[in-house]
Amino acid sequence: MKNLICIVCPKGCHLQVDEDNGYAVTGNSCPRGAEYGKTELLHPTRVLTSTVRVEGGLHRRLPVKTAAPIPKELMFEAMEALNGVTLTAPVTVGQVVISNLLGTGVDVVATRDMK
Repeated sequence: MKNLICIVCPKGCHLQVDEDNGYAVTGNSCPRGAEYGKTELLHPTRVLTSTVRVEGGLHRRLPVKTAAPIPKELMFEAMEALNGVTLTAPVTVGQVVISNLLGTGVDVVATRDMK
């Protein structure tokens, strides 16, 4: 039995995941918590938020995020990929910064406009 705290919403339910019983989840107050508990043990994923360099813009850094969760074990490698990115302004919200990050099929997108 594994104990987790759900991070899907601000409520922070205390979950118990029974690995011996088909990853049955208890302690959740919504279906999203049950899905999170099972996924966290089988294949943990996270949305990555960070910044990249931008030239010619109002600021020197631009906030970005993955458009969907990526495997947790790829976080450090993904950050290294972002460290090598330099954009040129203007940039718009939703613009793809890196397509298919590390072969995951997930894009990194800008989360603000930069003039």
